[in-house]
Amino acid sequence: MRPTLGGPRLLLRRLRELMAEPIGAQARLDRTVSLIAANVVAEVCSIYVTRDDGALELFASEGLAREAVHVTTMRPGEGLVGLVVEEAKPVNLANARAHPAFSYKPETGEEIYQSFLGVPILRLGNVLGVLVVQNRTSRLYSEDEIEALQTTAMVLAETIASAELQTAATPGTATAARRPVRFHGAHLSDGVGLGHVVLHDPRVVVKNLVADDPQFELTRLQDAVLGVRATIDSLIERGDVVHHGEHRDVLEAVRMLVNDEGWQRRIREAITSGLTAEAAVERVQSDTRARMMRQTDPYLRERLHDLDDLANRVLAALVEGAHAKPANDLPENAIIVARNMGPAALLDYDRSRVRGLVLEEGGPSSHVAIVARTLGIAAVGEVEGIVGLADNGDAIIVDGSGEVHLRPQPDVETAYREKARLRARRQEQYRKLKHVSCVTRDGIEIPLMLNAGLSVDLPHIEETGAQGIGLFRTELQFMIAERLPTTAKQRRLYEAVLQAAGDLPVIFRTLDIGGDKILPYQRAVEEENPALGWRAIRIGLDRPGLLRSQVRALLQAADGRDISIMFPMVASVDEFDRARDIVLREQDYLTRHGHKLPRACRLGTMIEAPSLLFQLDELLSRVDFISVGSNDLFQFLFAADRDNPRVSDRFDPLSPAALRALMRIADRAGAAGVSAAVCGEIASRPLEAMTLIALGFRSLSMPPASIGPVKAMLLSLDAGALRRAILPLVAELGCNRTLRSEITALARTHGVTIDQR
Repeated sequence: MRPTLGGPRLLLRRLRELMAEPIGAQARLDRTVSLIAANVVAEVCSIYVTRDDGALELFASEGLAREAVHVTTMRPGEGLVGLVVEEAKPVNLANARAHPAFSYKPETGEEIYQSFLGVPILRLGNVLGVLVVQNRTSRLYSEDEIEALQTTAMVLAETIASAELQTAATPGTATAARRPVRFHGAHLSDGVGLGHVVLHDPRVVVKNLVADDPQFELTRLQDAVLGVRATIDSLIERGDVVHHGEHRDVLEAVRMLVNDEGWQRRIREAITSGLTAEAAVERVQSDTRARMMRQTDPYLRERLHDLDDLANRVLAALVEGAHAKPANDLPENAIIVARNMGPAALLDYDRSRVRGLVLEEGGPSSHVAIVARTLGIAAVGEVEGIVGLADNGDAIIVDGSGEVHLRPQPDVETAYREKARLRARRQEQYRKLKHVSCVTRDGIEIPLMLNAGLSVDLPHIEETGAQGIGLFRTELQFMIAERLPTTAKQRRLYEAVLQAAGDLPVIFRTLDIGGDKILPYQRAVEEENPALGWRAIRIGLDRPGLLRSQVRALLQAADGRDISIMFPMVASVDEFDRARDIVLREQDYLTRHGHKLPRACRLGTMIEAPSLLFQLDELLSRVDFISVGSNDLFQFLFAADRDNPRVSDRFDPLSPAALRALMRIADRAGAAGVSAAVCGEIASRPLEAMTLIALGFRSLSMPPASIGPVKAMLLSLDAGALRRAILPLVAELGCNRTLRSEITALARTHGVTIDQR
């Protein structure tokens, strides 16, 4: 009788019943292969499972020799089973032994079988194993038969992915689905975080796989697709940007895909084979992922992200509440894992429970990385593929130096727990320095200030012994609010900041939004290059009501005390003059209405736009202070987008060009008698901070965790001697890409304490 894979829905229902039975993993697999073989009239049905070493192990079989189970293995890429894994698609042969990839395993007794059909067992595009049916008769299996076996394989995927299957594995081995995975990424924020995965965009858990009424499922699919299409059309028409930051080009790509008839046709075919609408969407997306993950073309891999987005939207429409994130219901030690996210999204989480952040995208200078450092949590970016491999609740370790361990082995976890303890002891040593004056060995005082942005940051002033707040990012208050904060609400925050600082100075930076910092209630402005577009002081000057409201709140909060206000992204002296005029007008307004003015109001600007390097003399004659925002200054100076991993590491802040720009700023400010500080990323790293002091900067601002290591460096530093050694290197004409190794050698020679963490 000709074998057939008819009645797939009956098979799926029986498999569903079997999965619910309270039996062990091996018994479940043994009964599964028997059930499939009987239903499809196959003489052989086997399940091979991918192990953590890449080999494929025979876990269960009906028809092959029993003694071959857990004995027969295939090396990665070996045999027809290995071919299925490599190609992530079915292999259908009428004469298996004649195929060049055939690998003879005498212990199985399979030499009598001619026809072979192997389909990958896929989950999120990852091949967890292979489902095989064989018959003695030489024949090709039909498209319907292949489709039905692929549908069956999807049901098996969850069983193979479960931790329970590990109990059936050969001692000393692990299944690939639960294997430990080590990733290398980009350092974003120092620290070591041990905890459990919380997916920022949690995948929809498809619980109901088997359809009772295919026609009803087809209707559900159609309704979901129409709903997603209408939502995307509406977002594009209104120009909205949702909380996690969707730009028009992303939405346009998803709209194109949702209208693709081929994509919908494959889902409808999966429903016809017996799956529910959501299971069919997941199966088609997993098949697509498996194929596209094997592509090297960056464009195709980017389209994979778009397909993931589309599938998630349709699944969310099919499964009510699918995208409800547990932002306020986190495990005690949460490690947030995401493809990408904006700074506001990170601030949504309960920071008392977040121990780390892992991103597939996002570089060291991205704003979400800056927020992670502000929060003091370990963070690693550019970790390709982790979202597809991680599940909610998986054990994970984040090492801020750039390593991530998913489902770590016990010895790795033990080693990192010890590293965390050592780090804690080192931090305790730094805390002992908090009352020690920030004075170099040759008597130069260098105030170390904090970068902050929220009221919860204020206790760090006392904890670290910081000498004030060198950068208070006022936009963070706007980013976590559901609507634009009123002047009164802003004033209350600024009053709390000044109260916490006491007699210590605080520099408030006016609203720095735009670029990747889009407010939840802000209408999107589509720009080709947002980093160079309508942002920061440009918004404040074009929408003076917004800037006036903030300035009024700051002046009122001072209530007779000193206050310092700094404007971001100033590109010309004229822009500073216009911003200063707004402050002066607000002072006149408050005076006329009987409000108490600050005792002194100091006005300054960030040095971020390279254009200011050629207007320094004019600028310094107007400002009371300046502060270098090195993150933006360097990305503009080197034309290298700090959020683009392909170019963000193409320059080093210790390169001659960067150091000459910094030295120009320090020298001109010193000659003009204007205070010059650095509040960008480079101020937080001891080697770079040492170089800044040698160049002439006399105030640095940084995240709380950096105060200790930088102070330890400062106390061991002879600033004058280092300046005499470093300046010739910076001034020397040459083609060095970086002076990092030379400056590191100088630090060693001069006995400077450099904690590279």
